[in-house]
Order: sequence, then structure tokens, then C-alpha cells
Amino acid sequence: MINESKKGGRLALGTAQFGLDYGISNYFGQVKESHVVDVLTKAKNNNINTIDTAMIYGGSEAILGRIGVRNFNVITKLPPLPQGKEGNKKWVENKINSSIKKLNVDELYGLLLHKSSDFLGIMGDSLYSYLQELKQDQIINKIGVSIYSPRELDILADNDINIDIVQAPFNIFDRRLKTSGWIDKLNNLGIEIHVRSVFLQGLLLLSADKRNNYFDKWKHHFDKFEKWTKDTNQKPLEACLNFVHSCKEIDKIIVGIENLKQLEEILSVSNEFPPSDDKHLIIDDNNLINPSYWRLN
Repeated sequence: MINESKKGGRLALGTAQFGLDYGISNYFGQVKESHVVDVLTKAKNNNINTIDTAMIYGGSEAILGRIGVRNFNVITKLPPLPQGKEGNKKWVENKINSSIKKLNVDELYGLLLHKSSDFLGIMGDSLYSYLQELKQDQIINKIGVSIYSPRELDILADNDINIDIVQAPFNIFDRRLKTSGWIDKLNNLGIEIHVRSVFLQGLLLLSADKRNNYFDKWKHHFDKFEKWTKDTNQKPLEACLNFVHSCKEIDKIIVGIENLKQLEEILSVSNEFPPSDDKHLIIDDNNLINPSYWRLN
């Protein structure tokens, strides 16, 4: 079995940029494979032991497999089940086997569903049972879901779906995981909490002149964030990381990296910044905090 200790610290390496031109603040495009080698080496040398990827992240899995990630805990995600394939064991089996082969690993630390409702479809029970079989066979260590709203967790709980990992968006603007009470519930249940979008796909790191005009309607809120970072003597990167690190219930903080310099900047943040009043920065507008709602010009 994979070592489940948390010795690697709380940072996890997101890899969407390794296989895709991903992120609203991405000016570099897909990361070159030679640069991925440098990033992985730096990550491992700094006790980052978890990699988060997905079958739909372009060539990310194959690139990671060529470089070698056997000394990391690797988490990947199953795409939404195609219509008519709900619970189709063969489709799921082929996807997982292909992923393991591309990654060049013997087992996965975690297998997450991109669409949590796939556990609730007509054949959801058989899908869940099959993944449990893979756990017993030590092909998968943990089963989980990647969610977009805590409401998904309410539905899973109502249907007695037990999981090991929840991955959810969480940042200084979007605190639904905490305000819903789910961050405490998950922690009390011993379910691993992995958070993504800690920079809101990089939006929180952009200066006003670099933001798409779609976001002009929230200028007042961004102004509040800018004023608060200045008042607390933090850079936006520091503020975002210090905020998520202050939530001790979180097990893994997933950060997407476009180059080695970005990783070095993230690693340079001390994460020991004293707490300050930041509740005025919470916003529940899905048109801002959920990137799938963005309509960029």
C-alpha cells in the first residue's frame, strides 16, 4: 500500500498546465516537458509528495509517466461517464488501466470522479462497488469526488455514499466549503480535504489592468481585496496561500505551476502570517467564484 503519512507537507502539485494551455492568468501556455522535469525535481526536494492530475488534462498523464512519478502519491480523475455508459464496468476499467499505464505506476493514491452524480445514476451502485473492488486489490488506495459546490456533498450523504477524499474549490473569496459546515464535517469523518482554485485560476493574482473586462462588475470587491492586502502588508500570492494554510482542517492545497519560478515563489511563502479580519472578502456570486460561469470576451 502507498504510505498515507502527511510527511510531504500540505502542498500538492496540480498538473493541468502540463497537458493543456490552462488558466486565466497563464501567459506561458502548456508547460514544456523539460520544465516539468525541473518542477517535479524541485517539488520532491521540498517535500511535496502529491500530484493531482486527470484523464482529461491533455497529455499530462503521459508526460508524468515519461518523467517518472513513482515516488509521488498520484491522484487522477475519471471523466464524466458518457451517456449510456453509466456504471459500465468495462469503460471504467479501460479508463483506469489506460491511466495507470500512461502514468507508469502500479497503483493510484486516489481516483476521483469528475462528476459526483455518477455515483447516483442508474448504475451508480455498480460503479461504486467496482471502485471498492479496486481498493481491495490495492490498485486504488482512496476513492473520492471532485466537487464544484458543497451541495453535492449533501446529496452524496443523503444517499449513503462513503468516500475517502473530497477535492473542492476554496479561496479567500469562495469559502462555501467552510460556511456550509462541510469542512468540519469532513474533518470529523476523517475524509481527506483537498482544495483547488486557491488563486481562483490565477484571477486573484492579476492586477486590475490585466483582468478581463468581464470582471469589471466586481471592481469594488477586487478593490477591497487590494486594500486589504496592502493594509496587512501581503502580496496577493502570500494572502491567498496564508488564507488557505490558516484552515488547519485542509489536508492538501493544490497549486498549479506554469514554471519553476512560480513554484519557488510559492515555496518562499512562510505561511506563518498572523490571522486578520478578512471576512468582508467573502462573496457567494457564482458568476465570479465559479469559472464555468465566466463569459470572457
